[in-house]
Amino acid sequence: MSYRILCAALGTLWIVLGFALIGMFFRFQTSGFSPGELEMALPLDGWGVYMAAMAGCAMVGWGGGLIGAARRPDTNRTVGTFTALALVLMGFYRISAWVMGDYPDVAPALRVESVVFLLLALAFVWLRPRGAAVPEAA
Repeated sequence: MSYRILCAALGTLWIVLGFALIGMFFRFQTSGFSPGELEMALPLDGWGVYMAAMAGCAMVGWGGGLIGAARRPDTNRTVGTFTALALVLMGFYRISAWVMGDYPDVAPALRVESVVFLLLALAFVWLRPRGAAVPEAA
């Protein structure tokens, strides 16, 4: 049950965040506002907003996969496994960015985000249900 809640919660969060990133792209394109007006920790130019929207599209798809895994966790185990892998990678590159020191303005956030992502990855591994019995081929 905890695994299903984890999948549903993170899937919903990813979908909402994904649509927000896509919306940011269209707001940037249609209203002519400066990316600096986003008041984000990292300033974005036109290409940055474009790449954020592309990531948003991927997040909507990923979130849908997680919601599918929440509905049928016994048959969608690989979604959780690859989500754990993606979260480890997300934590790793944030730790790398912090160690390299190229992002001093957001260094505390990088540390916190990496810990959160790595803990979520552990939750996906620990809470993953056992697989359903696979019938043998005849």
